[in-house]
Amino acid sequence: MTADVWLPVPADEIEGLPAPSAAGLNYRFWDGGPDFPADPADCLFYAVPYMKGTEVAVRPLAAMKSVRVVQTLSAGIDHVEPGLSSLPAGVKLCNARGVHEASTAELTLALILAALRGIPGFVRGQDAEEWRSGFYPALADKSVLIVGYGSIGAAIEDRLAPFECARVARVARSARTTERGEVRALTDLAALLPDADVVIVSTPLTEQTKGLVGAGFLSRMKDGALLVNVARGQVVDTKALLAEVESGRITAALDVTDPEPLPAGHPLWHAPGVLISPHVGGSTSAFMPRAKRLLAAQVSRFAAGEPLDNVVVTTG
Repeated sequence: MTADVWLPVPADEIEGLPAPSAAGLNYRFWDGGPDFPADPADCLFYAVPYMKGTEVAVRPLAAMKSVRVVQTLSAGIDHVEPGLSSLPAGVKLCNARGVHEASTAELTLALILAALRGIPGFVRGQDAEEWRSGFYPALADKSVLIVGYGSIGAAIEDRLAPFECARVARVARSARTTERGEVRALTDLAALLPDADVVIVSTPLTEQTKGLVGAGFLSRMKDGALLVNVARGQVVDTKALLAEVESGRITAALDVTDPEPLPAGHPLWHAPGVLISPHVGGSTSAFMPRAKRLLAAQVSRFAAGEPLDNVVVTTG
């Protein structure tokens, strides 16, 4: 008996995969193209194509009657969740914890520093051959709040450490204590927001976090504060955010938006004090080596009958 393993990277490019003959595996390459590489009914391990959207991610799921593992290459799983109801019971859905932390944390710091220090204005000044000197905020001595303190939130704090912030507060779904200090529960968020100069959102998109950053959340942010969203666009209420930034009360740096991609003519493009990057938090040279290591490790565990890492959902 052999088992089909669908990979979004050719198997011969992934070092450390079990030998197909010894492990009884057939490696099938599918990166989201129109034609499936084989009958989805024979697939036991499905690694989802990266950054191809929900339609591609869920397209084969209904026909995958034998699948045992669905492995994403993203930290979030919201793009595959719509297809989970069609899967048999006992399927393990695994995310890509460990793949995106470095890249997303790097971009978070880049967005914070660019927004505070006026880098977009300098670029426009260079284009116009204008010398735009002035006095700009520093990250040093700022109070920072990280909303969503999982592995990415922790990686962001690691990179904040050298910047001499006055304090870093942490919020997650439930309270706990880490090596860096206390993590407060989401229920404490309203009390923490008024003290933060920089609010970083790095939560997964769930029913609990959809629209979390709405009018009430934003109204509690202090005047002049910076909102940084490296989570998902739908975590932030775009209409409420526009009202705040257009008034000039707060600023924002966004790697994700709602809608996404942001269409031409959308008011966010030219809203005052808004810096936008096109959802590139994980799309760096650091991605592929880490993604390949994850795939090799997870397929090896699957072939050996060992427990998988990063299991976030088991279908019922």
